[in-house]
Amino acid sequence: MKLMKTVAMAAGIAAVGAVAASAQTNLRIQTHFSQETLSGQLAEKYINDIQEMSNGEITVEMFYASSVVKSAETFDAAATGILDCDMTGGAYQTGKNPAFQFTGDLLGGYTNPYQQMAWLLHGDGRAAVNELYNQHNMSFVGWWIPGPESLTSTRPIRGVADFKDWKFRSPPGLATLVFANLGASPIVMDFNEIFTALETGIIDGADAANLTNNIGLGLYDIGEHTNYPGFHSMPADHLACRTDVWEGMPAHHRKIMEVAMDSLALHNATLNEVKNNQNARELRAKGINLYAWSEEELNKYRAAVKAGWTEFATTPEAKALLDSHISFLVGMGLMSE
Repeated sequence: MKLMKTVAMAAGIAAVGAVAASAQTNLRIQTHFSQETLSGQLAEKYINDIQEMSNGEITVEMFYASSVVKSAETFDAAATGILDCDMTGGAYQTGKNPAFQFTGDLLGGYTNPYQQMAWLLHGDGRAAVNELYNQHNMSFVGWWIPGPESLTSTRPIRGVADFKDWKFRSPPGLATLVFANLGASPIVMDFNEIFTALETGIIDGADAANLTNNIGLGLYDIGEHTNYPGFHSMPADHLACRTDVWEGMPAHHRKIMEVAMDSLALHNATLNEVKNNQNARELRAKGINLYAWSEEELNKYRAAVKAGWTEFATTPEAKALLDSHISFLVGMGLMSE
């Protein structure tokens, strides 16, 4: 009897050991941010957090500055097995379905990242985004939003009229439509091609990132004009993983990654708010021109965006996501019906 108990105990210990040994997740993740930018540093913090919280059960091979494939190709690279997860943003995938625009950036629909995160966490946004991602063999993990972006330009951008014939780097999607309608000449190019294009005069400016990340990219070494506070765009960067990889992970690994994303979102928004205000002062001291748009000019831009929403939402999925955002904005008193 004693022998049987000993054998049973040994078998139980072996089983626990086998479970522990099998609880290993190895991921290859790419972000478009370089390690020199604040966002790149925060992405690195996220990776360190999930590895530490999992006691080393989650390991990550991290690729910065789109070093494996171009930024817009990261989603497909993850979906097809070249990578496991994508840490860029959903709005890069509007060529698949315009609905992806509304999983990432409403171009000024929300004023700050807390409002937009509220839609995701409390307005059924997470389920809506994941439903779209699942159609493309990807699972949505979470958002991190640095806050409103600031344009960079080699010429003044004081109001809508200054967009006429302004050649600028644009992300794909709704931004190209809205800015073209305002008289600008958008040129879609990869995130990491912006500096050279600006330096060589191929473009007059760029829709790249917020004030702090623009500094990290070196854009104000060339473009001496920007807008601050930002208003035109507030893209949500995401983490999304191939569905078989995500569903094959132990439940506690998935929970660690989800909770760590919520932590990243808070750190990202608050730290960028601090850094942007500090950097605005430093840029002014260096002679960079920061333009705060009047309410009249902002309303001209917002009118163009609202018209662009309707024009861009051409699929059932896009219309459903847009309607969800609008319903939430109206319900919060942030937008009139």
